[in-house]
Amino acid sequence: MMTIAELFHLEDTIAAPLFEGKTYPWEVLGELSDFILRLGATLSLEEFDHPSEDVWIAKDAKVFPSAYIGGPCIIDHGAEIRHCAFIRGSAIVGKKAVVGNSVELKNVVLFDYVQTPHYNYVGDSILGSHAHMGAGSITSNVKSDKTLVVVKDGQEQIPTGRKKVGALLGDYVEVGCNSVLNPGTVIGPHSMIYPTSSVRGVIPPNAIYKDQDTIIIKK
Repeated sequence: MMTIAELFHLEDTIAAPLFEGKTYPWEVLGELSDFILRLGATLSLEEFDHPSEDVWIAKDAKVFPSAYIGGPCIIDHGAEIRHCAFIRGSAIVGKKAVVGNSVELKNVVLFDYVQTPHYNYVGDSILGSHAHMGAGSITSNVKSDKTLVVVKDGQEQIPTGRKKVGALLGDYVEVGCNSVLNPGTVIGPHSMIYPTSSVRGVIPPNAIYKDQDTIIIKK
């Protein structure tokens, strides 16, 4: 199972201290809300607006008037929050990240340069730097039987201890349009997911995921 250090470059997020002392990325999900409140209180008012309680938005970020931003939330420099985006709270949006039309975020960290540009749901998830969610692709964060999420990497099974875990995407992951990332999906850096895929378990780095039985490692 890939660790935080193997999935992400932590210099590419304002949330780097959140990951200190942790091994696996889902370990931060329960602490994210409190972390945002602590970090937000330290942000410079010369660089960040504080338009409502528990919300901090970089002055050079672009936020469309129709977007909803609930706290706690930090939107970092140069990010773009587009028409009718719905940020429910407990969200960090990285530098120059894009949250697009009708996208919903909840309890997430988007590293710098992440793109969730069209009709995405991203909940209880972490997306590494430059990760891209194709149009209509979503994270599923609760199992149908409501039991706790277990991350499965071949024969290895790692309990998360959480009812809600979406997807953990390494740096530069590409997710094809209309794909579903099932609870506890982990995708290694630089991997690509074919459109309309249903993905579960751990996908190695530098892979091309065509279906559960066809995963090709890029040369």
